Amino acid sequence: MNEIVWPTIDSKHLIVDSKQMLILEKEMFFDGMPQEALMEKAGIQISRWLLKREPLLNYGITVFIGPGHNGGDGAVIARELFLRGFLVKVWCPFPIKKTLTNSHLNYLTSIGVTKLVEPPDANGKELWIDAVFGNNQTRKVDNKLIKLFNQKFHNKYGKVISIDIPTGLCPDKGEPFLENAVKADYTLAIGLNKIGLMQDSALHFIGELHHIDVGVPNSKLSKVDKKIFKVTYKDLKNIDLPSLPKNSNKYKRGRTLLIAGSEKYPGAAFLGLKGAISSGAGYISAVLPEIVAESIWQVAPEIVLKDTMLSNQNGDASLYSALKNIDLSAFDSVAVGPGIGIDNDDWQKSKEYLMDYEGLLILDADALNRISESKLGSNFFLERKFKTWITPHNKEFQRLFPDIKSETNIGLALEAAKKFNISILLKGANSIITDNKNAWQLYGTDSQTARAGLGDLLTGFVAGSSAIDLTFSRNITTDFLAKYVLLHSFAASKCKSGSNASAIGDELSKIMRNRKMRQIS
Repeated sequence: MNEIVWPTIDSKHLIVDSKQMLILEKEMFFDGMPQEALMEKAGIQISRWLLKREPLLNYGITVFIGPGHNGGDGAVIARELFLRGFLVKVWCPFPIKKTLTNSHLNYLTSIGVTKLVEPPDANGKELWIDAVFGNNQTRKVDNKLIKLFNQKFHNKYGKVISIDIPTGLCPDKGEPFLENAVKADYTLAIGLNKIGLMQDSALHFIGELHHIDVGVPNSKLSKVDKKIFKVTYKDLKNIDLPSLPKNSNKYKRGRTLLIAGSEKYPGAAFLGLKGAISSGAGYISAVLPEIVAESIWQVAPEIVLKDTMLSNQNGDASLYSALKNIDLSAFDSVAVGPGIGIDNDDWQKSKEYLMDYEGLLILDADALNRISESKLGSNFFLERKFKTWITPHNKEFQRLFPDIKSETNIGLALEAAKKFNISILLKGANSIITDNKNAWQLYGTDSQTARAGLGDLLTGFVAGSSAIDLTFSRNITTDFLAKYVLLHSFAASKCKSGSNASAIGDELSKIMRNRKMRQIS
């Protein structure tokens, strides 16, 4: 079993599917927690969250109470806000089915809360709270209700808040059951974050995502199988990468080799090398196309040029002529792929050198495209017996693993990592990092900084950073890859001098220096 070292296993970080959440709740009830107590805790915690944001409440609140326990949570919220002096109304779009929810609703009317008999006006300024179905929804919802909520959302006269899951959105897939779901300004996830809320497809519906802690015991969370962690920029303060001795020389501060670029895509090599330099690695070598090799000393004189790559008639790089002359065992990590182009004949000749390399092999971009078009295909990863990290985006992943099926991107990456015994960075708005057991889901990153070349920069940064950490520990785990990706994303979000990859590389260098995570004299 892989040991989890980052982040901590707690309700703020752990992501579950709807069945896992249901099992955890049943275990809590079996241990003696009354359902009434959990409902009270959820409703009161959400009420406290709302009271800290009083401007949302100043025009009144309408709570949509569903037939189940999510509706009960909404009723507790309505009660607490009403008792604090706010104007509160409730509406039940469906007959109430749960006794506990009905009891809360009856109490609301007894203390003076207005129960609407007709749908509320979507043009009003009051806050709407969607407490209709939550985590237990499994099927399509009345489209009229979805349209009513989304009319309110688009009018922007008042906010929409969904409790746990926006109505109409699958809690596991993160997609609408039909063509649409409630669009919320805020979604408040109760207990644990649900996997559907983490999917790129859900971003259009959930608005700002906030976690509501209801005290799920950590002893229960540690037993969850296939742990999936939500990581954000707040987790940067807990990153603990190894520190190197002050007297270590350049060869003991990480030795990495980048094979990147071609006549067709020379810029990819420059950006990959910039990423490696920003990591602080002590010894960075490169195999480059001649067009880049001729000028690399002008922009990066610290790079050791190991060899040059010839190009085919289409301008794609040929790896074989260089690889046969290089001792790869001299490097802690080797990264291959950014901008090398596609040359299937060349890949057939050169793949054995990479397959036999015993260090960390990082494959990106055209290296992955070459594998997907080769005779061996993704079985390359099974033939290679040593640590391998790959960094595909969705289309590259689909080309590599056409037979892998899952309802979510996390599921896809986990399944492929397990089948081929590799670590995967599946890039997207919310990038995912997985190994054969666990996953790390980046969340809240700045998608507005997405630019061409950032992937090349990241590959170089991962290569250099992993080389440094491999000098301290020969068996770095996949959480290291997650840390590198989070640092890269953070640099992009903080870059004030521009959003291009080169400027972000400069920001990344500054962040790595300022963090003082390594004692480099």
